[in-house]
Amino acid sequence: MTATDPALTALAQGWCALSLLHGRIEAHIERALQTGHGLSVREYSLLDVLSRQHDGDGGHLQMKQVADAVVLSQSATTRLVTRLEDRGLLARYLCPTDRRGIYTNVTEAGLTLLEEARPTNETALRQALDEAANNPELAPLVRAVESLKAPEVLAG
Repeated sequence: MTATDPALTALAQGWCALSLLHGRIEAHIERALQTGHGLSVREYSLLDVLSRQHDGDGGHLQMKQVADAVVLSQSATTRLVTRLEDRGLLARYLCPTDRRGIYTNVTEAGLTLLEEARPTNETALRQALDEAANNPELAPLVRAVESLKAPEVLAG
């Protein structure tokens, strides 16, 4: 394949459209969450992922699993956890069976904020998708997003 190969060009255009859709959605949700709840998209995502943990086998996530779920590096995830912990939205504690392991749980204040922010997130997502659907280049991607079933985030 060469740089002028039509297949490569189409692939690059598709990737650009997907990137554009993602950027527009994320920016729209970011504004709504910041304005309404003082949360960034990443902070909301982290609270959401951690709120889905449970006791029992595979219930608590390792930092790498959390980082993968919120699409950040482990170091960026750790900094994000620290910021939310400083705000009283998360708490860390030692794993009872492995003193080297550290768990992170959402506090009651974090769960309350997450529940308050969830409708804002969903409304902003719907608005961003509706707006993008009016763009002929993005409309097929919007339809694809709308047809997807959510992946199992906590799967190992």
